[in-house]
Amino acid sequence: MFNLSLFREYIANYMKTKLTYRADFWVEVFSDLMFSATNLIFIFVVFQHTPALGDWSEAEVVFVYGYFMIPYGIFSTFTNLWNFSERYIAKGEMDRILTRPAGSLTQVMLENVDPPSLIGSLIGLCIMGASWSQLGLAFHWYDPLVLIVMTLGSVLVYMGLYTALATISFYTDAPTGIAPLMYNIQNYGRYPIQIYNKGIRFLLTWLLPFAFVGVYPASFFLERHRDLVMAWLTPVMGVIFWAIGLWIWRRGVKRYRGAGS
Repeated sequence: MFNLSLFREYIANYMKTKLTYRADFWVEVFSDLMFSATNLIFIFVVFQHTPALGDWSEAEVVFVYGYFMIPYGIFSTFTNLWNFSERYIAKGEMDRILTRPAGSLTQVMLENVDPPSLIGSLIGLCIMGASWSQLGLAFHWYDPLVLIVMTLGSVLVYMGLYTALATISFYTDAPTGIAPLMYNIQNYGRYPIQIYNKGIRFLLTWLLPFAFVGVYPASFFLERHRDLVMAWLTPVMGVIFWAIGLWIWRRGVKRYRGAGS
């Protein structure tokens, strides 16, 4: 309840800021729309030169991409840790965080909440709906519930990995670290993992499980590529990697000794 009350206060302050600088809000929304459109156009361009990726059709790949956008948008809204090293370590704001009663990770997440990123989730849901109709997939009463469970699992995978990644900043003064590399790797998750070689499939499934933010949970709804075992592993992997991320974060916070003089 305490964290929820903090969330309401941070959202209220965010809205006050955006009502003062409304142009910034719409610029963020527009940039998210352009990001989504660019990636979608890339898929269409690829299928102009090939009839299929492996045995995946264009509509199926677009469906996976639509799902990929839903957890990514939610993650970007509530776990925006891209500038953690520069802001909280290099500039010393972590000292301020540790003097307050709320959990350190909770405060960092709330201070960087980014509601416009939810636009990407809505767009992803629309893309899934359009592809669903194009593929002629059956719709069952439990599909919305399964989608919620899968999305939560995927979001937890994101949160666990990027929380662990942010923790590296407690051990190094590098302003960016490996965040750009991780961002590029995560983009592999928006395509069918079957098109990659065995090494990459292993990496994206068990080490950096970005396959669980795209193709595996999406496969639950795809009749031709359904993989129920890997799909239902999504929430399990989410809980495991979120727990690992929290454990690594707590160890990093204990190691932190302040910004110095």
